[in-house]
Amino acid sequence: MATLVRATEDVLRQGLDLLSELTADNFAALATEPYNASIGQHYRHVLDHFLCLESGLAGGEIDYDNRERNPRLETDLDYARAATERLIQVFNQYDAERLNLPCIAKYSVGYGNAAPVRLPSIVARELAFCIGHAVHHYAIVRLLCDWAGVEVVPEFGVAPSTLKHRAEHVAS
Repeated sequence: MATLVRATEDVLRQGLDLLSELTADNFAALATEPYNASIGQHYRHVLDHFLCLESGLAGGEIDYDNRERNPRLETDLDYARAATERLIQVFNQYDAERLNLPCIAKYSVGYGNAAPVRLPSIVARELAFCIGHAVHHYAIVRLLCDWAGVEVVPEFGVAPSTLKHRAEHVAS
């Protein structure tokens, strides 16, 4: 379980490293077609999921549909940085007991008027979901960074399993 907590810190620190490379303008700038989004919007979306996990634990239900969507997280670099640093502190306190707590994950998976599904889970599984979700959105952020002329490290937005696979193929 310590690996999961460390991975959470790693993915959030990747976000902090990204924020240090950005200006207020390129963080909040809306990219043109086909993106129609900003780096900040995707970064806020990543944090929203971690925030849902954190806040949902009190009641035992993580409602990923009911995200705050705080516009300040997508436009204010310092605010996004502070929120990220706070989340690192929060999740670094998670121990095996907390990670093994049962919970309900609630979110919409169907299109149309389908009600959100409520799935039994444990905190560790939901934390792993948030990490994978972050990597997925970091891949999109990577494209937006390219559009904005911001360089990111080669590992940014690449899944750990992909990095391991690439390393194995380089070694052979």
